[in-house]
Amino acid sequence: MTRIVLRNVEKHYGNVPVLRDCNLEIKNGEFIVLVGPSGSGKTTLLRIIAGLEHITAGDLYFDDTLVNDVDVGDRDIAMVFQNYGLYPHMTVYENMAFGLKRRKMPKDEIDRRVRRASEMLNIAPYLARRPRQLSGGQRQRVALGRAIVRDPKVFLLDEPLSNLDAHLRVQMRTEILKVHRAVAATAVYVTHDQVEALTMGDRIVVMADGRIHQVGTPDELYDNPDNKFVASFIGTPAMGFFDCPVASAEAKPSAGRVRLTEAQRTLLHRNCKAKVTVGIRPERLSLTNKEDDTADILLHGTVEAVEMLGSEQYVHFVVDGGALTARVPREQQVRAGDSVTFRADAKHLYLFDPESSVTLR
Repeated sequence: MTRIVLRNVEKHYGNVPVLRDCNLEIKNGEFIVLVGPSGSGKTTLLRIIAGLEHITAGDLYFDDTLVNDVDVGDRDIAMVFQNYGLYPHMTVYENMAFGLKRRKMPKDEIDRRVRRASEMLNIAPYLARRPRQLSGGQRQRVALGRAIVRDPKVFLLDEPLSNLDAHLRVQMRTEILKVHRAVAATAVYVTHDQVEALTMGDRIVVMADGRIHQVGTPDELYDNPDNKFVASFIGTPAMGFFDCPVASAEAKPSAGRVRLTEAQRTLLHRNCKAKVTVGIRPERLSLTNKEDDTADILLHGTVEAVEMLGSEQYVHFVVDGGALTARVPREQQVRAGDSVTFRADAKHLYLFDPESSVTLR
């Protein structure tokens, strides 16, 4: 296992910065996920760890060894790509054994490793087949097997499940985690899918615009986002937001009310904010009536769309100052165009600086 440390890493293509001041420590044996929208820099960061991209500035360490100028072949890594990267003219066995043969490993050791990995991944019956005779999920297992047999210190996985259908992605997530536990190597996994990130990562690195916005466990990112971007990116459906002015005792959107807690009022006073961006997660909202005087949060709005998802539904509605989503039971009949009122507790609010988007704490 290997500890990976990035210190002030930057990557520029000409005058265009792709990564900016990235600092990260990946622990021995950790499964860490790099997540972010397209163009966030996550794949570039993975390729820098692999040695496929040169660092413009900063340092990269494997344990205590500086590896900025170490060739990719000398870093003891294995990569798995979204397009599988299998040789079409070779059998599954030959694909998995190819790298070991190039390293001139004894035949009996190659055979032992290939068969052990194929049993682990449930592809032993397909060792004599060629890639075109396999399903997408089976090909991805072969690609994983080819990485496993090398017994590397670090696994790097670049969106390996993006070509699979939804059901198979769920199954393969479980398979990958089982493999990681079995081989006990450090793993860095890139995805744009925050559901994959939340279900797979020991810790998650949230990236956007070439910067690392926050690093933490799934619970930490969900419950305590550092800024509005992280709050909106982590969680399904996404957190909703609305802007409202701040009075001395309560925030007052033009449609509804927000009675703040004493701690929240103190926070706003300390930050001298005349206006605040309020965030709330969909599961914290519930339908009520306009006359509900017991709720801290009371929001009147108009339904834009309803997504039916079996036992529950996502109600997307607009209020003055923003757009929100509520997760409600299927039994509560709501349709597009309806006027609705939702309630919530003030303790479930997130408050953001409307200018910097940083979470107020």
